Amino acid sequence: MLRGITHDETQEYLNNGVVMLPRVFSMGWIEYLREATDVAMANPGPHGEEYAKGGGRFFGDLDVAKRQNPFRDFIHQSPAAQIIGTIMASNNVNFFYDQLLVKEPRTGEKTPWHQDQPYWAVKGFQVASIWLPLDAVGKDTALQYIKASHRWDSYNPHHFSDNTPYEGTGLPELPDIDAEPEKYEILAWDMEPGDCLVFQAMTVHGSPGNKSSANRRRAYSTRWTGDDARYKRLTGEVAIPTSDPGLDDGAKMDCNDFPLIWKKPELNS
Repeated sequence: MLRGITHDETQEYLNNGVVMLPRVFSMGWIEYLREATDVAMANPGPHGEEYAKGGGRFFGDLDVAKRQNPFRDFIHQSPAAQIIGTIMASNNVNFFYDQLLVKEPRTGEKTPWHQDQPYWAVKGFQVASIWLPLDAVGKDTALQYIKASHRWDSYNPHHFSDNTPYEGTGLPELPDIDAEPEKYEILAWDMEPGDCLVFQAMTVHGSPGNKSSANRRRAYSTRWTGDDARYKRLTGEVAIPTSDPGLDDGAKMDCNDFPLIWKKPELNS
């Protein structure tokens, strides 16, 4: 890491469900991923999607580290796993999956409010994401979070492509946050390349469109699990993982698909 994680930052994560960490990734990583992003967008995988309906381009793809070496290098060699392990206070960190999300200039499509974990076959509190912007982003473009919503109950996922609800989950619908925004404390930050957001997977979040006429909003999201995470076979539709990892219900998130990336240093001695 370019710097250490402070006690105040770990407490902010625990209290709010999200923390913005300035200046933790080098520009070398940012430039490496920028180049890889353009390659990945030109060669989408089987889970690549185009979300924009009203002009512009909102591109998303999953499991890019399985196909592109620069993303795989980031998973295994960058400080990402160490950052997550420190923030989550976990002795071990396993990689879960990755996602590339790009909103080109003049793209009005919003990312709807949602929780991540109900999409995933995993249970536990030590489940978190790093959202790494590869461009400077303002509060009006970056991800937004409902403060302390990581303590809420689970709500039904929706498909981003057409907003249809997942079937068979038995979960209630998320409250209509945009209808009564004054009821919630919404957190967002101006960010520079090298900054990142770390957020617990139950934290409700979304983002506006990219109204800029010139600035891209490229972001690489990596998802991670810690000591208390377990594989959970869900009822109804499940988005992640995209293939069966061969784990039993309740098993630790530790297998070929979810490799151990980082251990607390004193445990390696």
